[in-house]
Amino acid sequence: MMDPRMRNNLGGSSSPYLRQHADNPVHWQQWGEEAMEWARERDVPILLSIGYSACHWCHVMAHESFENDEIAAIMNENFVCVKVDREERPDIDAVYMNATVAMTGQGGWPMTCFLTPDGSPFYCGTYYPPAPRGGMPSFTQLLEAIADTFTNRRDEVDNAAQSIVTELQRASGGIPYGGAPVDAELLDAAGRSILGDEDIPRGDSVGHRSFRRRHYWRGCSDSSSEQVRARSSAASSAPPKQWLVVVSTTSWVAVSRATRSMPSG
Repeated sequence: MMDPRMRNNLGGSSSPYLRQHADNPVHWQQWGEEAMEWARERDVPILLSIGYSACHWCHVMAHESFENDEIAAIMNENFVCVKVDREERPDIDAVYMNATVAMTGQGGWPMTCFLTPDGSPFYCGTYYPPAPRGGMPSFTQLLEAIADTFTNRRDEVDNAAQSIVTELQRASGGIPYGGAPVDAELLDAAGRSILGDEDIPRGDSVGHRSFRRRHYWRGCSDSSSEQVRARSSAASSAPPKQWLVVVSTTSWVAVSRATRSMPSG
């Protein structure tokens, strides 16, 4: 009987972006412990691809490589392939974007990361063409080189992964953490903090352009979510002074503030 993981498993995803890839010949898995366990069982690296629906180059790479039977066969044979929607999982996106920037000096989407079976990144990049172009290797060349290195020079892979994890931990050392659990009460407090930064006259938060992200408010209570929806709706009806919710940066500040202001335990 064929292992049920040896097929594309995105058809049942809640993400429209992931479902767009459900017909790829790649045996895409969703992010989770099951994918990592399969990588450990097979002793192969994880190929993590992160993108989103409105990303032009994500669709280009999907058409050029992920819909290509020959390239998909190389991916399936040598990797556990995991697809992530950055708009559904901004937490995963943030971690591996930091790794990509640390390794390459820049980031973007599609994000292409190669991980050890425990999820530690050892090689990261963005878009790769199906044939060598502009000084970039082809995606096939990259896949074969990564697979060979993982098999025959595992110590180099482990050292690279440990180095980048250590650097990311060092870089994040300045972020304040509190003892309060991340629950609805904390998210409500973070929401109130963000709303407190609203700058109605200038149409943004704390004087900077910002973007509404629906996923941030999923864990908040109905009252907090309704308050944000009502104020966002009112703002959007009066362009160009729109009030939008900051998530990519301000939410972390807000959560940090709320954590420090709430009693622990």
